Amino acid sequence: MKEFDTIVAVATSLGESGISIIRVSGNNALTIVSSIFKGKNNRSINDIKSYTMRYGNIINKINGEYIDEVIVSYMKGPRSFTADDTLEINCHGGIIVTNRVLEEVVRAGARIAEPGEFTKRAFLNGRIDLSQAEAVIDIIRAKTELSMKSALEQSGGKISREISKIRHKLLGVIAHIEATVDFPEDDLEEITSKNVIDELKFINDEIKTLLMTSDEGKILREGLSAVIIGKPNVGKSSLLNAFLNENRSIVTEVPGTTRDVIEEYINIDGIPIKVVDTAGIRQTENIIEKIGIEKSKDKINEADLILLMIDSSNLLEKEDLEIIDYIIDKKYIIILNKSDLENKMDIKELRSLNSNYIIAVSAKTGEGLNKVQQCIKKLFFNGEIESKDMFITNTRHKEALIRAQQNLEDAKNVLNQTYAIDLASIDLRNAWKCLGEITGETLEEDIIEKIFSEFCIGK
Repeated sequence: MKEFDTIVAVATSLGESGISIIRVSGNNALTIVSSIFKGKNNRSINDIKSYTMRYGNIINKINGEYIDEVIVSYMKGPRSFTADDTLEINCHGGIIVTNRVLEEVVRAGARIAEPGEFTKRAFLNGRIDLSQAEAVIDIIRAKTELSMKSALEQSGGKISREISKIRHKLLGVIAHIEATVDFPEDDLEEITSKNVIDELKFINDEIKTLLMTSDEGKILREGLSAVIIGKPNVGKSSLLNAFLNENRSIVTEVPGTTRDVIEEYINIDGIPIKVVDTAGIRQTENIIEKIGIEKSKDKINEADLILLMIDSSNLLEKEDLEIIDYIIDKKYIIILNKSDLENKMDIKELRSLNSNYIIAVSAKTGEGLNKVQQCIKKLFFNGEIESKDMFITNTRHKEALIRAQQNLEDAKNVLNQTYAIDLASIDLRNAWKCLGEITGETLEEDIIEKIFSEFCIGK
């Protein structure tokens, strides 16, 4: 079967580097690598001990030509990442030499691994569950140290343990119901219904607590999208440069300098934020600038947060008020730029806005930027966020929790309206199954395939 093939892939990025690692895993991994390895004094690796390394050369199996000098490490299953026998060939970095070593391993009998197949095998072999497997790719894609730590917590089974506890409690409730149904002569349906409703409320509260973290978790995993908007020449590009501490956007005194959308990631206390600098919004006849303005409006609709910049050294104009009306129902921070100059704006004209989210800054001097950062944390994380907190970061997990919660509600409604508790048992089993989808215990095979197909090759 395909799952029992010996697989191979390059586990490091291809390119010029000191070392490349080629990972081989499967029942025949040691035999395959041994057939193309020649150590010092022609020593093979057939007698290599687990968790040791051996120096030698990879050779062409046909003509004995030396391809590269390598160090081979060996991890005997089940004490390896995949829980199968695994070898890692450490060869010189570089596209040509890495591919030549890879070709020899394939010629010797291995198959090129599919995306995520090493992690998939760890899942299929029971070494990790599905939520831990998904955390592996989150670690690789983490944009800040905090998001990386959160993914590490999940890869260690933090979410899995919580879900398993809830499923265990739910299974106890189902067993209680079915025991009552099996012994109708005891006439315990009414008592069981009342007890089950109380237990379901407790379980539902636990699921609700997890769901409350999903918005913050999504931001940690994917990043927060913040778009800087405003009229031309109010300092939008200067603000992006100030956040990045580099001249990423061109800044001039000529209105309309920014014609296209510029995106960069910044890190605010571990929160990954994609900051988008947009073209100034105004009436214009310039075709290119018009296109940029339309892109700006699209980004406003897509963004999690609007950073509206207003030039406080000038009076508010009609264009400013029109932009305010456009964003009033979104999450926003009003940035009154150029606080280093004389203030000519009447703050009373902004009374329709939440004063907690109006901040005076100077993109030129950096004054007030820390207040903007604190305001972002307050808007999305109640001011504080720590890696030890548990977050539901995966949309698939969130959807499974919502469906489980809906099934619990259906069961509770049945119990409130009738004492036919055997009907409630069906909904509770569905909830138990939904929670099992998070860890992969009750998930369809085609969905599992899709999840691992999004991994990088070699992981």
